[in-house]
Amino acid sequence: MNISEAGEIVIGICALIAVYMLTRQYHAWRMARAYQRIIKDLEEKKAVDSATAVDLPYARQSIIRMGVRNYVPKTLKYMTENSIVGVTPDGRYYVLRRKGQS
Repeated sequence: MNISEAGEIVIGICALIAVYMLTRQYHAWRMARAYQRIIKDLEEKKAVDSATAVDLPYARQSIIRMGVRNYVPKTLKYMTENSIVGVTPDGRYYVLRRKGQS
């Protein structure tokens, strides 16, 4: 193995690391957009407690969209597990924490 082969291997490994990091950033960006979309939708519908909770049509994954990565249901699940969004027993959603609250 000479220097040029070693350099190519190092460049290849660096390229793989860069691609991995960019894909992680892309997925984080998509989840952040889904997060903002959910909060905006709930605030526009004034769903601020269990009495004003609303049904979200995108809360469940569609069989039709199978194979297409949909970040909204996964982000909504994260938000309910971390007490950002509440869910009623009948499956309606409302905001628990709004902007300016901790």
